[in-house]
Amino acid sequence: MDVGLQDLLVLCLFAFLAGGLDAVVGGGGLVQLPALLVVLPGAPVVSLLGTNKLASVVGTASAAVTYNRRVAVDRRTAAWMAGAAFAGSGAGALLATQVGSDVLKPVVLVALVAVLAYTLRSPSLGEVEQLRLRAGAQRGVALVGGAAIGFYDGFVGPGTGSFLVFLLVGAVGLSFLHASATAKVVNTSTNLAALALFAAGGHVLWALGAAMAAANLAGSQVGARLAVRRGSAWVRRVFLVVVGALVVRLAYDVLSSAAG
Repeated sequence: MDVGLQDLLVLCLFAFLAGGLDAVVGGGGLVQLPALLVVLPGAPVVSLLGTNKLASVVGTASAAVTYNRRVAVDRRTAAWMAGAAFAGSGAGALLATQVGSDVLKPVVLVALVAVLAYTLRSPSLGEVEQLRLRAGAQRGVALVGGAAIGFYDGFVGPGTGSFLVFLLVGAVGLSFLHASATAKVVNTSTNLAALALFAAGGHVLWALGAAMAAANLAGSQVGARLAVRRGSAWVRRVFLVVVGALVVRLAYDVLSSAAG
C-alpha cells in the first residue's frame, strides 16, 4: 500500500508521541492506532492493527532495555508474567482476526473507571515500594494477570500498559516507577506475540511499520529517561491522565456503537 509523504510524516509524529507515552506508563495505542485509522481510512483494519504492533514492539523493547539499565527489576517475576502474556496475546490476536472487538469494550470501560477511582482514592499508592505478596503468590498474580492482560492486548489493545502498571502497583505493591519498568518487559512480549500472528496472516504494512517503529523508538527513549529522572510521583500523575483519557475514548466508542 502506497502512503504519501505527508501522511507518513503525520503518522511518524504520532508514533513518536505514542512511544514516549508508552514508555512512561502505557497508553501509546490511544495515540498511534487512532492516527492510523484516521490517516489511512481505506486500509483494512486488521492490517492497521498489525502495523501498529510492528511500530510498538520496537519502542517497548527499547524502553525495557533503558529501564533495566537504570531501575532494579525483578527479572524472575517479569519473565513469568511475560511468558503468560505472550500466550494470552497470541490467543487474543488470533481471535481479533476472526471477530470484532466491540464486545469487550463495555467491560474494559467499567474496569478502567474502577482503576481510576481506586488510584484517585489512594494518593500514596505506588509512590514507594510496599511488597504485599510472597514470591509464590507474586508469580501466581504474574501468570494469571499476565495472561488476561496479554489476551486483551492481542484482542483490543489500547491501555494494556496501564492495566499492567496498575496490577503491579495495586496487587503486588511495586512503586509506579518499578511497575512501569516491569510492564515494558511484559508489553514487549505481548506485542511480539500479536505481531507474529498478524504477520503470519499477511496483515502488516512493513514499510510503513518500519518508519513508524523508528519514530516510536525515539519517543520511547525520551519517555523512559523522563520517567527515571522524575520518579514515581510523576509517573502516577501521567498514569491518571492516561487512564482518564482511555475512559473518555472507550465511553465514546461504546456510545457510538449503541447509537449505531
